Amino acid sequence: MLNETAMNETALNETALNETALVLVAHGTRSPRGVEMIAALADAVSEQVGFTRVSFVDVLGPSPAEVLRDITAPAVVVPAFLASGYHVHTDVPREVADSGHHSVSVTRGLGPDPVLADVLLRRLVETGWQPGDAVVLAAAGSSDPRALSDVRRAAVMLSELTGSRVRIGYVDTAEPRVPDVVAGLRVQGEKRVFIASYLLAHGLFHARLADAGADGVAEPLGVDPAIVGLMTDRYRTGVLNSSVVTPALIRLPAGRSAR
Repeated sequence: MLNETAMNETALNETALNETALVLVAHGTRSPRGVEMIAALADAVSEQVGFTRVSFVDVLGPSPAEVLRDITAPAVVVPAFLASGYHVHTDVPREVADSGHHSVSVTRGLGPDPVLADVLLRRLVETGWQPGDAVVLAAAGSSDPRALSDVRRAAVMLSELTGSRVRIGYVDTAEPRVPDVVAGLRVQGEKRVFIASYLLAHGLFHARLADAGADGVAEPLGVDPAIVGLMTDRYRTGVLNSSVVTPALIRLPAGRSAR
């Protein structure tokens, strides 16, 4: 049973959740289907935590700074990136600073995370993958070693679920490229090769995977209840970590000191 202090803290946390805006930050894409998918993801998150604002760091707007300037309440920025490279470590903090908003908490990115690995496996199964088939994890690519390290961690998580090694291929910037990895697996004698799309939404990068020579290409992670739950968890953690609960706001049990 919760004591009075714990109940007051819970009430304060719920108040913070109700009063804190969520700003989803995505990369941006020229694909209408991709933009619609991000909007649908934001709508699904809104059903869980309240109105969610969407912003982009590249290709299209509004930018995170523009969105934050329109928000007077405290805000939690959730970078919807599957690996944390330049955009997460540089673009997002700069946008927050440029906004002039003085009450912003930035969470870690969505990935890597076991939740994403579970969704990747389901997407593969939906495409026709079976145990024993080779898997290539297709990521966007980055020149930032931190992002590439995150992709390697994601591949390990997925391999633990498939029961076999998961190779990594990149769509852009980094090496090796996805078609080369698929071709290499064919040379090694793999009869069936499937691509797990480590991308959040449809766009140019996902479209390129169709020509990589695989037997099947899984859908992007997209709007999935597990992804919605993960984003909601990031937001709640951001709110609670940024909430300052002072002794003056807590009614202590009789005989207890606030010191």
